[in-house]
Amino acid sequence: MKTLLRILVLSAVIVTIGFYVGINEKNQDKVLIKKDSTSEMEQTYQQNSNSQSNNKLKKPEEGLSLLIGKNAADIVKELGEPQRIDETPYGYQWYIYNLDFKRYVQVGIENSQVATIFVLGENLNISPFEIGQPVEEIFNTQFFETNINIDLNGNNYRFELNDTDLNLRPIIQLGDVFFQLYIDKFTGTLSSVRILNAETFIKQRPYELVYRGELIDQPLPDEEMWEKIETGAEQEIFDISNVLRQRYKLDPLKWDDSTAEVAFGHSKDMALNNDFSHTSKKFGSLADRLNKAEVAYKTAGENIAANYTDGPAAVEGWLNSKGHRDSLLNKEFTHLGVGVYQKYYTQNFIQKTEQ
Repeated sequence: MKTLLRILVLSAVIVTIGFYVGINEKNQDKVLIKKDSTSEMEQTYQQNSNSQSNNKLKKPEEGLSLLIGKNAADIVKELGEPQRIDETPYGYQWYIYNLDFKRYVQVGIENSQVATIFVLGENLNISPFEIGQPVEEIFNTQFFETNINIDLNGNNYRFELNDTDLNLRPIIQLGDVFFQLYIDKFTGTLSSVRILNAETFIKQRPYELVYRGELIDQPLPDEEMWEKIETGAEQEIFDISNVLRQRYKLDPLKWDDSTAEVAFGHSKDMALNNDFSHTSKKFGSLADRLNKAEVAYKTAGENIAANYTDGPAAVEGWLNSKGHRDSLLNKEFTHLGVGVYQKYYTQNFIQKTEQ
């Protein structure tokens, strides 16, 4: 009998890009366009509340989750050509749709099929959920368990959620797909949703995991691939930050190359020296680093994160932390530079001096 292994994996919350063009009219109602489905949600819950466990609940009959398992060519036909394709460390590529922030979505394609979807846009159909939905309504219409059991290819995996997981990023299995919900604790509403197939969920390991058999692992990226992954994550964090600012009626931030270089240097410094701090032992404070790079600014702020699943997860983590949220949603900031080094993330915000 194979040994029972236990893994504790830390993860968090973030988001990425959006779309607007290339939508087939005949498929909009089923896949893309959000509509009021509260009564349907309540009816579905009543029908399924007596199921043996949450992994027996019915898969939604509409919404973006229907794209899981579809071919990449079908996605392009459905959503149009992506505005960008980003690499990830998990074997899939993000197709980024960011032309309309209210329809911002990232679609993960692995082996020419949809493996995961990250949804931040408010005007997209993520049935049976809805961006901005009150958390009380979610927990009154869905049943969330503390343990998620998955049998895949003769292996058994059990994810165990703690209280923080259940309150801020619960997950539920509906049919053969998993919905991971990112809750904004300051507004008590649903901020974003990550939809995954079982294999991708196991590879990302966002909760404590107990498993028997083989653990699904993705080979570590080489240096060249890491650079591509980092560049994509930086742009996703930038896009997601502006999606959130638009949601809260704030002006979007502009990208600043010099500030981004400072941010990247700090992420790399933290990673190589295993020193998670706003003040570098070698390069000093944010002010020290910006001044050395000759970045002109009136005010500045910084968010840092480490060991999150990806950029979208990191942003959602910042959104649920008071100080980081204040920087992310500060109306005085005008520019943003993002630097990612492997799984270390830095946002440097500045208010530029008038020329």
